[in-house]
Amino acid sequence: MWSMEFQHPMYLLLFTIIPVLIGWYRSVGKNKEGTIRISSTSYISNEIQKAGARKNNFIKILYCTVLVLIITGLARPRLVDNLRKTSVSVIDMLLVLDISSSMLADDFSPNRLEAVKKTAGDFIQGRKEDRIGILVFAGESFIQCPLTVDKSVLKSLTKDITIASKEYDGTAIGMAIANGTNRLRKSDVESKVMILLSDGSNNAGEIDPKTAAELAAEYNIKIYTIGAGTNQSYTRIPGRGLIRNEIDEETLKHISSVTGGKFFRATNVKALESIYAEIDELERSEIDVKEFTQYKELYGWFLIPAFILGLGMETTRRSIFRSKT
Repeated sequence: MWSMEFQHPMYLLLFTIIPVLIGWYRSVGKNKEGTIRISSTSYISNEIQKAGARKNNFIKILYCTVLVLIITGLARPRLVDNLRKTSVSVIDMLLVLDISSSMLADDFSPNRLEAVKKTAGDFIQGRKEDRIGILVFAGESFIQCPLTVDKSVLKSLTKDITIASKEYDGTAIGMAIANGTNRLRKSDVESKVMILLSDGSNNAGEIDPKTAAELAAEYNIKIYTIGAGTNQSYTRIPGRGLIRNEIDEETLKHISSVTGGKFFRATNVKALESIYAEIDELERSEIDVKEFTQYKELYGWFLIPAFILGLGMETTRRSIFRSKT
């Protein structure tokens, strides 16, 4: 938004000479003007006296106007517009979620998968500028949503995530990391992050998780790992009975350590929410703000009229009013 300022405001102090000049003219100056002495003003009609006074006042007003314009022009008035250019260092982020059958365990309400979907959805909503994608895995890995900034699409596709069918059941952590690395490796952004959540240990796929993590590290991909599940030995899946908790913390810790990330353990929904909140704080987009100031000079709007008025005043005074001084 434009605002006005004076580049040399000290010149505005010259306005104080105007009342001084007016006072000097009224007390001294008018007595020094050229006069014609006559014995009585009765020889000059009132109309002539008033016309002369009007002409004299007109010249004095023009003098003051020119002076005001010159002083204002010298103070260099200008319009100022401060422009802000904001650039955001975007983060490309891939949520890698376990959808094996063990994610139906009810130690998280209503089950692990639904708790993760809700928490991930809240996390997505808070990442306004970043590109986020979703990759799901069980015995194989699948891209649920490629990298996008459309958060409504992301949240909708997150809600559509379901447990893998029986033929794809298992936990292929290494393949999931490799697939995620393939998605992120061509990204031209500086920060590339994976958030991998699993409730088991690698038991499928052709690539070992530690090898996949080293590959991700070569592409500067940081991996945060989350082990989801209670610390109890067994957990119940409704309708299927008890299953053994087999979270491979050692492997998940190694993955995060090799890639410069961090390992988290979520034993309940509240802990899971806190983990996503902490990752949200750790991976904040950097905002670079540059300010530019644009000036539009206005002094010409004062000095040019001052020149024209001054020239016109002198022409009028010498030609019409017949003044020689």
